[in-house]
Amino acid sequence: MIKVRFCVLLIFMSACSLFAQKKNSKADNYFYAYAYADAIAEYHDEMRKEPLTNAQRLNLADAYFHLGNYRNAVKIYTDIYRKDTIIKSHRFNKMLQSLAKTAQRDSIESLLAKKNGLLSDELMENADFNLELLGSNSENETAFQVFGINGNSAQTDFSPSFMNDKLLFSSSRGHKHKKIYGPSGEAYLDIYLGRIGGDGDVVNPNLFEGIPASKFHKSTPYYESSLGKIFYVISNEEDDQLLFDDNGKNSLAIALARSSSGPDRSFYYLLKDLSTSFYYPFYDEATGRLYFAANFEDSYGGTDIYYVHTNNTQIMSEPINVGPRINSAGNEIAPFIYENNLYFSSDIFYGLGGMDIYKTSFQADDSFSIPVNLGAGINSPYDDFGFIIKNEGDKGYLGYFASNRPGGKGKDDIYGFMVSELPGLKTLVLSGKVAKPKSDLGIPEATVKIMDSDGQLIKQVISDLNGQYRIEIPWRDNIMIEANKENHSHYSRTIGKEELNKISGQSFQIDMVELVDLVVEKEAKQVIKLDEFSFEKGKSDITPEISTELDKVVAAIKSFPEMKLRIESHTDSRGNRNTNQRLSQQRADAIKNFILAKGVPSSVITGAMGYGESQLVNDCKDGVYCLDFLHDQNARTLFVVENLDEL
Repeated sequence: MIKVRFCVLLIFMSACSLFAQKKNSKADNYFYAYAYADAIAEYHDEMRKEPLTNAQRLNLADAYFHLGNYRNAVKIYTDIYRKDTIIKSHRFNKMLQSLAKTAQRDSIESLLAKKNGLLSDELMENADFNLELLGSNSENETAFQVFGINGNSAQTDFSPSFMNDKLLFSSSRGHKHKKIYGPSGEAYLDIYLGRIGGDGDVVNPNLFEGIPASKFHKSTPYYESSLGKIFYVISNEEDDQLLFDDNGKNSLAIALARSSSGPDRSFYYLLKDLSTSFYYPFYDEATGRLYFAANFEDSYGGTDIYYVHTNNTQIMSEPINVGPRINSAGNEIAPFIYENNLYFSSDIFYGLGGMDIYKTSFQADDSFSIPVNLGAGINSPYDDFGFIIKNEGDKGYLGYFASNRPGGKGKDDIYGFMVSELPGLKTLVLSGKVAKPKSDLGIPEATVKIMDSDGQLIKQVISDLNGQYRIEIPWRDNIMIEANKENHSHYSRTIGKEELNKISGQSFQIDMVELVDLVVEKEAKQVIKLDEFSFEKGKSDITPEISTELDKVVAAIKSFPEMKLRIESHTDSRGNRNTNQRLSQQRADAIKNFILAKGVPSSVITGAMGYGESQLVNDCKDGVYCLDFLHDQNARTLFVVENLDEL
């Protein structure tokens, strides 16, 4: 029987309501006490007398789900989904999980295609990525050497945490100071410490006495060596009595204690709310953030991952949800950060089953890459959670996690693993803005494509209203990136491994020129927009001043490779008419040769014509006195765009 790990945590860790709920039926009371088999039987008895409400039917579906009866669960979920809008995102996830367990892939794809606003865009992208990845038998699957530790018991053991060369973990194995916790039938949780051997096995676990004792839950420890302190979860209590909110609920808090074997083993609450439980604390020394799992009103489904800012471990902010790239319609727990990667567990529908372990990377803008399922090397159709890892030098990496997979000693066991490199598929993240060059002005609705080295399309996205884009794919050492939009320049660039390592996860701007910014109407013609330039009197040499402007012409052609240009060179009326004609042609030819020497195809230049003084723009013709600046207006060069409507 497969359990959803979060529900197991509720049974073992989360507080229960001890008051009589007057509006609940007997079946409801069984359900809310986690007695799912009894709840199912009682709901069926009640159905014989009168129909169940939709809320009760969903409870019945949940009870089937928690007991692994996915066929009965999915019948109820899908029936309610078709007839009513009561189903919310976390139950939508359970419905999809149930469909996956009963091999109804077509139904999953159909529901995802409709989506109906229940799932975020980020979650849909995560789902597509991981479903493709898990179905591809990727060569990037890590070779885990997984083993059960000797320190496991016949009870529940989970939530490993390193403490120097030892391992802290949570366990429901009883001892004389721990009472039995009714919903689980096992002892209240406590924290144990075992020695890590040279082969990674954990032996000789004993009750950890470095923090104050409690008759109630102590669990999910995290030891921060730089502080010499332990973050952990504890029941809300005072003077050995549980504390309850106005609804009779006792919840779990996060506490902090200094690890000590001496008499000074005091602790204090860091995060405490009598109506909300906190799970799995993790302190990130680099940022001073304290991460944890909780179910607040702004959660995306069930339990989400949050963090608070701290200053010398004092809480300095409200809880901040890490967002929909990580949190989903399911439950997310057990955050752990290592080498700029966040590992966590989720029971979202596109995993292998129950809770799976995922890896995501922090990006430069404090966002996350797509969470990647660590795959069948470590995940299973059962619940896998509480992942930790550290570098053991020449031995590679040593880590631990918990699972309720078959073959263990108890309901949940701790498993160790050895691996030669950090697990998880490496992904390539390109994000930033499509914008005008040397500007922060974004270009919306541009198509951004990633192609492989053979020019085959891998993925494409459309930039948003601010020109922002984000695209993520499994890692490749070489890619081609292209961007297109009507009446804009075409962007194309091949990027190799070294540069990809630098720009992945960083802001990468794609510059595109809008055609209207390059072209202006002049003399009833559409011409390239340039600063005025002039040749030296009687000469056709390309000076530095002229080459600067001609480089702009070359850039415009390269931005719009389909452009067709005609070069027109004109002189003023001063001097001999025939001489002016020859000079203008020499200048037109010199310009053409300069442009072609820059690598522009000859087919782009449809003509290079010298018109001498035959097309003056004012009345400064032969025999008319004009000031120099008026004559200068006639000495000009135009680059006429002949196919503007086709670009």
